[in-house]
Amino acid sequence: MGFRKAIVGADRPYPVAKFILEYLKDKGYEVIPAGALVEGNPVPWPDVAYSTAKSVAEGRADTAILMCYTGTGVTIVANKVKGVLAAPCLDAETARLARLLNNANVLTLSARLVTEELAKEIINAWFSIESPDPSRADRFEKVKQIEQNEFK
Repeated sequence: MGFRKAIVGADRPYPVAKFILEYLKDKGYEVIPAGALVEGNPVPWPDVAYSTAKSVAEGRADTAILMCYTGTGVTIVANKVKGVLAAPCLDAETARLARLLNNANVLTLSARLVTEELAKEIINAWFSIESPDPSRADRFEKVKQIEQNEFK
């Protein structure tokens, strides 16, 4: 069930975002660039976050990795999309647990803080989880109920 198709989006063509795109391709994932990684010029972070999160919610990709300067803006916007559980991660263990314990499907990163080496660690941890912990299913269901109530 693991992730095979990923969108990598950023509001600016950050070197680390370009690195992530190539790193995932080299690891054999199908990767779709978004935002400034396509345009080559800056794009508003709400635009790239929304379109990328929508693609995940609608099943056009299994997961997404989104970047802006702090990672906060893209996280906020992505979490406005029904069906998206975006998690800001600055270390590998947080990324692994976001997948395992929280069923997160969008990884958000800070272009200001994440180096290429750290990006590899975080991405490897994120993609290492084939599926979330089934013992947490009741919690995942509670999140879905909250989402249903709030996104009417």
